[in-house]
Amino acid sequence: SFQDAKKTRPRPEGSRPERGERPVSAERPARDERPSRPASIGRPAQGERSGRPARTYSDRPATGERSGRPQYDRPASGERPAYGDRPARGERGDRERPAYGDRPSRPSRSDSDRSGSHRFGSDRPNSDRPYSDRPKTDRPGSERPASDRAGSERAGRYERSSGERPGRPARSFDDRPRQSERSSRPVIPSVVHDALAAIQVTADSAEGLQFGDLGLGSRIVDTIRELGAATPFALQAATIPVALTGRDVLGRGRTGSGKTIAFAAPLVERLLQMSKNGVKRAIGRAPRALILAPTRELALQIDRTVQPIARSVGLFTTQVYGGVPLGRQIGALERGVDIVIGTPGRIEDLIARRKLDVSQVMISVVDEADHMSELGFIEPLQRILSATAPEGQRLLFSATLDAGVSNIVREFLRDPAVFEVAGENQESSTIDHQVWVVDQRDKRDMVIELARKGGKTLMFARTRAFAEELADMVDDEGIPAVSLHGDLNQARRQRNLDKLTSGRVNVLVATDVAARGIHVDDIDTVVQVDPPDDHKSYVHRSGRTGRAGKKGTVITLTTRARARRLMDLMKTAGISVEPRAMRPSDVRAFEAV
Repeated sequence: SFQDAKKTRPRPEGSRPERGERPVSAERPARDERPSRPASIGRPAQGERSGRPARTYSDRPATGERSGRPQYDRPASGERPAYGDRPARGERGDRERPAYGDRPSRPSRSDSDRSGSHRFGSDRPNSDRPYSDRPKTDRPGSERPASDRAGSERAGRYERSSGERPGRPARSFDDRPRQSERSSRPVIPSVVHDALAAIQVTADSAEGLQFGDLGLGSRIVDTIRELGAATPFALQAATIPVALTGRDVLGRGRTGSGKTIAFAAPLVERLLQMSKNGVKRAIGRAPRALILAPTRELALQIDRTVQPIARSVGLFTTQVYGGVPLGRQIGALERGVDIVIGTPGRIEDLIARRKLDVSQVMISVVDEADHMSELGFIEPLQRILSATAPEGQRLLFSATLDAGVSNIVREFLRDPAVFEVAGENQESSTIDHQVWVVDQRDKRDMVIELARKGGKTLMFARTRAFAEELADMVDDEGIPAVSLHGDLNQARRQRNLDKLTSGRVNVLVATDVAARGIHVDDIDTVVQVDPPDDHKSYVHRSGRTGRAGKKGTVITLTTRARARRLMDLMKTAGISVEPRAMRPSDVRAFEAV
């Protein structure tokens, strides 16, 4: 068969046997039957492999038996030459150095002989630039042809040699005018407080007038009379008729001149007229009037005047300020109010929470406008006024109306009427201004002596800690005294202010937070223990006394080092006073009034 023939076929030498041709394991010789390796390989037995002696560490010579290391002929340290044995600079070597005069001269450097080969290592001639197709002009200047232009073409040209220039006079420092001969220049102060142009109104203009003659309703007039204002002041007589027409108004009057009634009465009267003209009042209605004040105390004082006038004609008010929980204020707004009185911070907070809608506010009032125009108030004030009705009326009142208010006037007021009471400057006869120059170590004794004079005394300190310290010091002397500053919560601030108003204490020590908004009519003396920082603060501090035509005294304590600065500040405020040196013993003889 084919398989048998395949098995009997001879296999070529070196070829791999077929699977069936491999011998079975039983046919393979056993391991012991394998022939021994031929002796021709000559591999020695394990013990006979190497004649190299076994390594041992004991055959190294001992340390003392080692041969000395060669020194490479290096001289010993004692054989080296000393520094003094070195040859001098001129005696070194026999090399001949060329003298400076033997060097070849270097060619002079010139910009005209610089070429590209010198600068960039190129051997290209400077004249063979491919981008220049102009012919070379390698002729000297003497071979150039003369100009063919006629001489008349140069006739109109003026040629001047250097020698024809007029000689400049030598500079002299003696030709400057002497200081006494110089023309007088206007002195420009570093800070300019320009007062806005205002219509001057006098006290005579209000003589014989009644509030009913100004266009106010009978209910409003009766309420104002109950508040203690029988006849209008000059500022009220000037601003109320104009405000009733809907025109924007700016009013300047010192504290106690009736600014609150000047804007509260026409505001309520105008809202009443709007209600009669078809503006319906409903639950949850948005306010139509907004009064902004810088401090909580001033907002509460304004509300004590505005609320009775508004209630007399059926209008409602609410106060919105910080330091108290939001719940009651939000509840009043949800019930619906006509007039909102508050500070910019809390008003912005309620607007952001969508609890207060000022888009329907038609009358906006800014009290203490000079303070509201300062840093920290101006930006919130601008945002709030921008959110009110653009066609609304704006009324601004303050004790001072200077250039700081001009930004608000230009942005929000349209053709405002500006009023200022003539003759009602800070040198009014109702307030006696005094400046006492004292030693710093006597200031506390001076405060105690002034507190013992009797009458209601309002003292101002720069910091909260110092105000608290002065109040405790005066109280320890047996004189009832309390403090008023920003660290107190609203309830305690109002409680301390009520103690002064009711007469339970005679001394109130406050910071500038109390300079605006303290409405106490019978304060006899204002003591500025720390002088104010600017003329506006002085005006508002001193305005706490001499209210409503009453007499008052303002005493400012200062050291000799700060006296000049204080006098400049008072001059800016329009006050002229002669400082006097005082000691605590001199206070007993001082007549407060």
